[in-house]
Amino acid sequence: MENNNTSNKRTYYISIAILAGMFFIFGFVSWVNSILIPYFRISCELTHFESYFVAFAFYIAYFVMAVPSGILLKRVGFKRGIMYGFMLTALGAFIFVPAALARQFEIFLIGLFSIGTGLAILQTAANPYVTIIGPIDSAARRISIMGICNKFAGIISPLIFAALILKADDSELFALIESGTLDAITQNAMLDELIQRVIVPYAILGVLLLLAGEEQRGQRGLRRMSRMRNELLGTMCRPGTGMHQGLRVTCCGSSLSRMK
Repeated sequence: MENNNTSNKRTYYISIAILAGMFFIFGFVSWVNSILIPYFRISCELTHFESYFVAFAFYIAYFVMAVPSGILLKRVGFKRGIMYGFMLTALGAFIFVPAALARQFEIFLIGLFSIGTGLAILQTAANPYVTIIGPIDSAARRISIMGICNKFAGIISPLIFAALILKADDSELFALIESGTLDAITQNAMLDELIQRVIVPYAILGVLLLLAGEEQRGQRGLRRMSRMRNELLGTMCRPGTGMHQGLRVTCCGSSLSRMK
């Protein structure tokens, strides 16, 4: 019995760590947009209005894909849905490569929409796991932990991104580009060099997201969480437990069966 409890606790903490890592990824990918807005405005020669389509293309995906994400997860299951979410997010990151090479803002917007769509699927799938992965009375605490991971990623992602693509003398470069004193060939060469700095960071990000998706394809990443969920729900749904009456419909409903 003692070994069983130790194993359950270990599984529980590993599951929390996996979910925390996922919410960190959500925050990291989302909050980096704040630095992309001024960066694209200069390198793609946009107006202030046009530059805010960076945020629009990303967040409109959450609005447009909210219902389709739920339908997808209902059809393919949560674990496979998480795989698709990682794949779509990786695709969006890879789209940044040809977009930077062509210096086409419209292609960047397609990549941002793809990233937003992938994250919409991922968050729709991950949020229920946070609630049911452990005791119901500590669900609010788990949600708070995930929120902290998300916001911590939001703090460091612009700093990491800025360190990777910006240089100490870029303020002078930006001023020179915006001064209008350069000839077209020189200015285009500078802008091409500037925008192509995003290629390496986003290619690396795409590879990491693709590996995460492949991990889910093998159904290894959430196996521990699924086992913990099944054990927990089995306990809660037993007659005589404190939560049996309140959770009887939920435990026996088809919605949770889709999380296998």
